[in-house]
Amino acid sequence: MSRKSNNPPRRHTGAIIVMILLMLCFIAGTVLMIKLCLDIPNQEVSARPGSSTIQLPTAPEKETAETEAPTETTIPDPVPEHVVSTATIVSTGDILMHKPVIDVNWKKDGYDFESIFRYIAEDVTAADYAVANLETTLASTDNGYAYAGYPNFNCPDEIVDGAKEAGFDMLLNANNHSYDTSSVGAHRTIEVIRDRGLQNLGFVDSEEEKRYVVQEINGIHVGMICYTYETDNRADTVALNGLPLKAADKNLVNAFDYNALDTFYAELEGHLADMETDGAEATIVYIHWGDEYQLKQNASQTKIAQKICDLGVDVIIGGHPHVVQPMELLTSTTDPDHKTVCLYSMGNAVSNQRQGNLERITTAHTEDGVLFSVTFSKYSDGTVYLESTDLLPVWVYRRNNATGNEYNMIPLHLDQADGWQEAYNIQEQTVNAAKNSHARTMAIVGEGLTACQDWLTQQYEAREQYYYDLAWYPEKFATEATEAPTEAITEAATEDTQSAN
Repeated sequence: MSRKSNNPPRRHTGAIIVMILLMLCFIAGTVLMIKLCLDIPNQEVSARPGSSTIQLPTAPEKETAETEAPTETTIPDPVPEHVVSTATIVSTGDILMHKPVIDVNWKKDGYDFESIFRYIAEDVTAADYAVANLETTLASTDNGYAYAGYPNFNCPDEIVDGAKEAGFDMLLNANNHSYDTSSVGAHRTIEVIRDRGLQNLGFVDSEEEKRYVVQEINGIHVGMICYTYETDNRADTVALNGLPLKAADKNLVNAFDYNALDTFYAELEGHLADMETDGAEATIVYIHWGDEYQLKQNASQTKIAQKICDLGVDVIIGGHPHVVQPMELLTSTTDPDHKTVCLYSMGNAVSNQRQGNLERITTAHTEDGVLFSVTFSKYSDGTVYLESTDLLPVWVYRRNNATGNEYNMIPLHLDQADGWQEAYNIQEQTVNAAKNSHARTMAIVGEGLTACQDWLTQQYEAREQYYYDLAWYPEKFATEATEAPTEAITEAATEDTQSAN
């Protein structure tokens, strides 16, 4: 059992004093800490007069560009104007459908003209656009006309199928045989061509239609028109192959009268102006003219070609003589800086006109034709130029052997002559005949072709140099900034010539 003490508890006075002192020190330290934290340096704290609000300093601005390390800036090299698009147009001569040519292409279930174009298809399709002269009508046999050749041509529709399958895009139908089966044949020919998805040029279906085409080819707009000569000199009559056109048709064909050339020139000039309004950047005139079987152009062709050149046309391509005629580089008499490439006749694409068949044909020149090409180029500044031209001789070969009768257009790439025998399934003597055809054609066009190619090459090189200098050395043209590039090109070419001398 515990005992409860009657004495009071002992007081520890010293310990209490120590504890009080420690508490006072702690309080003093806390106050000091608070004061130190609030004691922000004067240069970093400011107070608005009459306010207790404290404003903290804004962040220091970044160092100025002068104090930063310089950044290297790359200036791109100037880019000269350059070719952005090209358009190559290939053309061939008269698809002259004589009766023997029609007959050998009858097959068991209908007509098939594939064999005519079989060997040229690769060259045709290599171009961007292809044109041929359809020298026949397509009246069918349902309108009182039989299939026939000279003098009034009428051919099965399948000739258009053959041309299309070979790669042709346009058929010219303004020639002296366009009205051989009267109005029904002329209009049905247009209908068949268009129904097959091809364009026709030269004879329209109504007076509301334009008499020309502005064709866009790879972004380049090429204006094309086709004319044929008339065979009646009366002012109120248009006749083709001696057949007067009906009143409703005489204004539907592009035809000119050799005895009224000023009327022709004025009309053509109007169409060229309309082409330009419609966006044409280059121009080609196809024309049916000249004398049959003559190996050189006549005076009328020369005169007309010069006037067409003076009107500013870029290319003239002729047909009708049934033989190849020369090529020439024409210079405008009104603008010496303008030149026109002219091929007076492309010869035959296919026909039965062969040496020994007619009294008027004493050589094999009627067996010769061409694939004639021109290339236009568009530069990055939007200007379009005739860049180049070329010509491939073609021989019309009449095959007559166990495999069947055929008329073949044989492209004569002379550098491939060693392979002709195998490629075209022909005998060695036939290879020699093909080489003779090539020689005949080049003897006629070679000099003119070289002149045209040389001039176009010079123009191209001068143009490229001009655009290079304009990009890299613009100060050379500072005083000529408003001049047309063609003028500068001409000047550059002159300077080069003078330097060479």
